[in-house]
Amino acid sequence: MIEQNAVQSNGAVGVHWFRGALEQTGRCFDEMANDALCAELLDIAKRIAERMVAGGVVYWCGNGGSSSDAQHLAAELVGRFGRQGRGWPSVALSADSAVLTAAGNDFGFESVFARQVEALVRPADVVVGISTSGASRNVITAIEQARRKGALTVALTGRDGSPLAGASELAIRAPAEDTSDIQTCHIAVGQLLCEAMIVLAEAQEQSHA
Repeated sequence: MIEQNAVQSNGAVGVHWFRGALEQTGRCFDEMANDALCAELLDIAKRIAERMVAGGVVYWCGNGGSSSDAQHLAAELVGRFGRQGRGWPSVALSADSAVLTAAGNDFGFESVFARQVEALVRPADVVVGISTSGASRNVITAIEQARRKGALTVALTGRDGSPLAGASELAIRAPAEDTSDIQTCHIAVGQLLCEAMIVLAEAQEQSHA
């Protein structure tokens, strides 16, 4: 184990490094915590909840850390954060290694998500594409395929967000440049969206009962 003082003495990582990193991430959240963006998040949550109540499935896709986020967020809808009540249908398109390797081997890596969208997604569904750069071709092609099928499409991207944001009907842009900060924003906002979507969907169900 490297002693803390040794780490600090060589200028690599110390207490101040962690404080600065946390403060930087905090500034990203502060920038997102404004009425305009929160109203946008509420609108997105409502629109997805409407599709959930109508029997739609929420699909997620992304690469690397975003792939893990896709699986995490799909699990939150199915598992509903460990709370009582029924799970909501949600699938991470990055989770099936047989499908991923078959599609990648037979049709190319750019097709690994779009192929699944073509086979599984219906007009009532939602497809969420996650990309820190906003330039992941396999995520963009999945969103394009989802739009052709009439599904609601949502992008989670960085500050710039294009071309994924441009390909999607709705987009949430993390106000950061650093990959780590963008991913931290994505998982935090994604979890908030899932919580809101569950509450809104159940409220809609009760109002229709």
